[in-house]
Amino acid sequence: MKKYKGVIPPIITPVDPNENLDEQGFRRLLRHCINKGLHGIFVAGTNGETMALTQEQRDRAIHIAIDEAGKDIPVMAGVMDTSTKRVIENIKRLEQMGGTCAVVTPIFYARHTDQSETIRHFEKVSQSTDLDILIYNIPTFTGINISFESLKIIASMDHIVGYKDSSGNFADFMKCLIYFEDKEFCLLQGSTPLAGVSMLMGADGFIPSISPLFPSLFVEFFNAGKSGNISRTKQLNALISDTSSILSMSKNQISANKFAISQLGFTDKRVLEPLDPVTPEEERRICSKIDEVMNKAHAMGISMC
Repeated sequence: MKKYKGVIPPIITPVDPNENLDEQGFRRLLRHCINKGLHGIFVAGTNGETMALTQEQRDRAIHIAIDEAGKDIPVMAGVMDTSTKRVIENIKRLEQMGGTCAVVTPIFYARHTDQSETIRHFEKVSQSTDLDILIYNIPTFTGINISFESLKIIASMDHIVGYKDSSGNFADFMKCLIYFEDKEFCLLQGSTPLAGVSMLMGADGFIPSISPLFPSLFVEFFNAGKSGNISRTKQLNALISDTSSILSMSKNQISANKFAISQLGFTDKRVLEPLDPVTPEEERRICSKIDEVMNKAHAMGISMC
């Protein structure tokens, strides 16, 4: 059995008017995800505005997620940073919090030379800890795409247990699905539009940001794909695409997602400065789309309560 699998939301980080972590709201949201059957939590990721948080806030968000999840579901914690040393420091803090899985990207902000730089980065990180390490490929933010050949090298290192691919390059992801098919290595699709076909082809899970709002829909979608039910996966994929359209209803995806999640009543819609918040008109369109998705899901026999 793979350790990291299923529907794993990259959880938002709710804040109050002073941009302090809303701990009570965060715990309610995490408990909702657990109770509704989502399979894990990815805390301190891009969707969690992790690089906009102070180090103290980031550590506190990770600690709360680990504490609230307990032994119910696994927590993957983002430790990404701008140098190998900073990543290792983040991992040491994660170890002290009782974390079990560190999500690591290539470094960012600095100009990359070639793939050997990223391979060396993961080698140093993997040698620094006994925690599980999940490779995170998100070239939009790191400035470098981890090649398939580099991935194979990194995957052979100690403590490297899986891969989250947010590159949108399905051809390379297919290479991973073939290469790692019989290996104890988790493959997680980070691009929701590619999730359905990825599940049908053998991926272990996916990381959809809006899944806390529609947990039953996303869990059924995952189950259909993993069971090889092509017709049901195709049917649900159309509705999943509708949920993804919510993220483009504001000029900032994080703002749109945070507002949509706030409709659960656990957290505020507030994003960290200087991100643009959603406008009143955008809010109306997002709420209308949420209602539309809910009605379609009910018509398809999915309980959305």
